[in-house]
Amino acid sequence: MDLRKLKTLIDLVSDSNVSELEITEAEGKVRIVKAMGYAPTVAAVPSQQPAAPVVGAPAALAPAPVPTEVPAAAEPTPDASHRVTSPMVGTFYRSSSPGAKAFVEVGDTVKEGQTICIIEAMKILNEIEADKSGTVKEILCENGQAVEYGQALLIIE
Repeated sequence: MDLRKLKTLIDLVSDSNVSELEITEAEGKVRIVKAMGYAPTVAAVPSQQPAAPVVGAPAALAPAPVPTEVPAAAEPTPDASHRVTSPMVGTFYRSSSPGAKAFVEVGDTVKEGQTICIIEAMKILNEIEADKSGTVKEILCENGQAVEYGQALLIIE
């Protein structure tokens, strides 16, 4: 979800009588909870199923306890798939330079420790290595896309 959109939603919840708001989009689910006398708390909720379109805000919500802990990551997938996640916030790159060949493609076999992508953070290019050997099943990020800490980058089987 776009950070400007998230900031706008937080401001709307802060200035309204709504105590809790949950939005589901293609990128995932976000839950904003406002405790009495405190600023809203935002929790990204990992999605296990395809996201349903948002129809509208609920009319009345019962106050809910403020979550003390944000979920760290999605539960492991039940099959043999493994998600390689971003160790930092930055920009995802599939190759070492704009014209260079991508480090990996879907269907490629990778070995543990092999460079699979680069995350640029604060003008430093950080090579991300495979933490498991296997075959690249899916690449979840586009070249040049901003990524968050813990965001899934690709899936290895």
